[in-house]
Amino acid sequence: MDRAWPDLETLELLVAVADHGGIGAGARAVGMAQPNASRAISVIEAKLGIPLLIRHPRGARLTTQAKPIVARARQVIDAVEQLVAEAATINSDLRTQLEVAASLTIAEHLLPAWLATARRLHTGFEVRVRVCNSEEVFDEVASGRSSLGFVETPQIRRGLQSRPVAVDRLVTVVAPTHPWAGAGAISPGTLASTPLIVRESGSGTRVTLDEALKPLDPICPAVELGSNAAVVAAAKMGDEPAVLSEFAVASAVLHGELVVVPVTGLNLDRQLRAVWRGRRPSPPAAVLLRVALD
Repeated sequence: MDRAWPDLETLELLVAVADHGGIGAGARAVGMAQPNASRAISVIEAKLGIPLLIRHPRGARLTTQAKPIVARARQVIDAVEQLVAEAATINSDLRTQLEVAASLTIAEHLLPAWLATARRLHTGFEVRVRVCNSEEVFDEVASGRSSLGFVETPQIRRGLQSRPVAVDRLVTVVAPTHPWAGAGAISPGTLASTPLIVRESGSGTRVTLDEALKPLDPICPAVELGSNAAVVAAAKMGDEPAVLSEFAVASAVLHGELVVVPVTGLNLDRQLRAVWRGRRPSPPAAVLLRVALD
């Protein structure tokens, strides 16, 4: 048997293939291209001298010989994660700053309370936050510039792990002088055929709205704006409706500056999610994630 050590990435892939029932699904779970995954499995089979998978058209299953190998691979990965976590703990006095990227709605309405709680619980806990849209958050986390991200889009970029932290709802709002303000509920078709004030492409709010209206072939927006505050201000002018997070419009609705218009039969609920690289978030990121989940 070749005495070269199997690399950890291949061991993680092997475990993912066992968990997901196929090379393609396992590759997606670890963010690897399927051709590369197939080659990696073949290489480790050659290194170990053991057939690990029985391939068939609907996926792949472990051979009898592979099952103890996969069990040991899990132990190796867990041991490495423990090593990294312990090293991070030892190094915590030298590196207490956590880099976080958050999409606008979360950064404005949820993240401040999470940060305050984390700092109360952990003296010296320092966080630097970059506020950007969801696509840019994915870039920050995937590149390693940020250890933790918070996004509003339902589509998580391949290769990143995620977990829901809150639920939000998009609502349609108009100025009190708009004809819809006293007209009751509208249909999804009416919303789709109306020029709207919306967030820019790439924002989680825009992705959620576009996905919901896609079957209705919506017309082009009236205005695209890069912040929640700009959308709210434009909607107050009274000319066009806007669709935005209920968090973002809550104050304006409370003060009578905007009116929520129900849309029958259209689900605009969405999960807000934390995202990170690797199987588990780093210890500092895990601190903030636990606070967000409480």
